[in-house]
Amino acid sequence: MTRFNKILLPLLLLPGLSFGSDFPVADEVIIDKSDRALHLLNKGKIIRTFKIALGIVPDGDKEKEGDFKTPEGRYLLDMRNPNSDFFLSIHVSYPDSADRQEAARRGVDPGGAIMIHGQPNEPSRSETYYKTQDWTNGCIAVSNSDMIDIWLMIGDNTPIEIRP
Repeated sequence: MTRFNKILLPLLLLPGLSFGSDFPVADEVIIDKSDRALHLLNKGKIIRTFKIALGIVPDGDKEKEGDFKTPEGRYLLDMRNPNSDFFLSIHVSYPDSADRQEAARRGVDPGGAIMIHGQPNEPSRSETYYKTQDWTNGCIAVSNSDMIDIWLMIGDNTPIEIRP
């Protein structure tokens, strides 16, 4: 466990943690895959934008487990994991019923475990690689400092739209 996880992470998990009325809270997340951007919105207005990395096969919609694609569509950010293999993670509700039906029609497993997350807790590549390449198995990755902001700026069950 990193020093951050031991000291600061417990503070992020405190119920009722408040940052005052000036701290912006997003009510929607938009992922623009073509621009490699994650936008946090409040009432339709972008309040923050973050640079992202995608799955190592970034073009196209996720079709099956192991295709290294990031899904496209509307989902929810439905679960937080402070103890993931990556620096914090927030689960995307992929696959939904339509994704499962399409995968069944094709006779494939739709995959799952799609997350917004920070960098690996045990990196196997250089910091430059993680900043400049699409490197995930289909997730949406951000820097660790950006992941803290995202973690604090969204609530449970925030809608997310992942666009091509």
